Amino acid sequence: MQIEQRFLKYVSYWTTSDEDHTTDGNTRIPSTDRQFELGKVLEEELTQLGLENVTLTDHCYVYGLLPATPGYEDRKAVGFISHMDTAPDYSGKNVKPQIIPDYDGEDILLKGNGNYLKVSDFPSLKSLKGRTLITTDGTTLLGADDKAGIAEIITALEEIISSGQPHGDVWVGFTPDEEVGCGADLFDLDYFKADFAYTVDGDYEGEVAYENFNAASATFTINGINVHPGEAKDIMVNAALVACEIQSLLPSDETPAHTEGREGFYHLTDMKGNVESASLSYIIRDHNKNIFETRLNKLRTLEIETNQKYGSGTVSLTITDSYSNMLEIIEKHPHVVDIAKKAISAAGIEPLSRPIRGGTDGARLTFMGLPCPNLGTGGYGFHGPYEHISVEGMQTAVQIIRNIVSITAEMN
Repeated sequence: MQIEQRFLKYVSYWTTSDEDHTTDGNTRIPSTDRQFELGKVLEEELTQLGLENVTLTDHCYVYGLLPATPGYEDRKAVGFISHMDTAPDYSGKNVKPQIIPDYDGEDILLKGNGNYLKVSDFPSLKSLKGRTLITTDGTTLLGADDKAGIAEIITALEEIISSGQPHGDVWVGFTPDEEVGCGADLFDLDYFKADFAYTVDGDYEGEVAYENFNAASATFTINGINVHPGEAKDIMVNAALVACEIQSLLPSDETPAHTEGREGFYHLTDMKGNVESASLSYIIRDHNKNIFETRLNKLRTLEIETNQKYGSGTVSLTITDSYSNMLEIIEKHPHVVDIAKKAISAAGIEPLSRPIRGGTDGARLTFMGLPCPNLGTGGYGFHGPYEHISVEGMQTAVQIIRNIVSITAEMN
């Protein structure tokens, strides 16, 4: 199957995960049963390709093994991992892709809502001129994050098998719930016996990323005192106003809209409430571990000071760690990055390593003992209606995966 067809098939499945994924205090994985629909398809495809150890687990993890070519059994086992879910930030249901052959490098009308995918907002579009571009119609996200990665991995497997390319053991894994921070929670490293692996979950197809944010989520729960406004003096505590006050005390220029590169931020993702109760939800990010801890301590200080001002129990803060910067582990395994860079160069493009302004399953898996940098998919503008990818970018990503398999097979 051509990669374009495979990708369009996968994005037709509604696999959006759910941020509200706890029941009775326990995390549900997968957070949405609809992810099983794609999981079943992938299980079947891996089986039809002739992989061994293919399974779809009760928690919607898909695994498979392409056994080593005879004579290559002693080579290092490499793995490739992508996630099935799409982000809950925007609708992933009823995706209607727009396919634009020989893209002219100009702004693109998204026919579903009349908005434009603008070169001024996404300058990288200029570099995609002449390619076959796939965009959304403006009413949903596309799902290239990370169904492009899945399509690239399976297409690479298909080409390796059909061409007779020699290889050591090649493991593949497809996870649920990466977008809500749980993709690695139940990943079975006793089953997935790779020596090292790569998530295929980035943007520029020549990217190999191995430095990501330290990350946590934080929630302020605010309890107000609600009385008649005519008799409220020195009694009422307006929870909604307290929430506004807490937000006002955070640095206004340390948000995603004002930061780049390794600069961290406080990101207010949800705010709701009334006089009686309110809540603020944040994600906290920073590449520097010490600055990251300073950010968390800032929130803890706000909790203490707000309770001192309005009374004990007015505010409670819950902080949940998400993932850590994989750089400190990957630095001990430089060959994993070197292999990827060599594979990218062999595909005729320039390797690029940038700090990830986010996280991947690979960050968690690296700390679990599986060194796992992140490769690009060729997609851009993830998590919203401006998501786009080129067929040629996906084809290059396939070649890079194949090159990594070849390089690994040549290692003693």
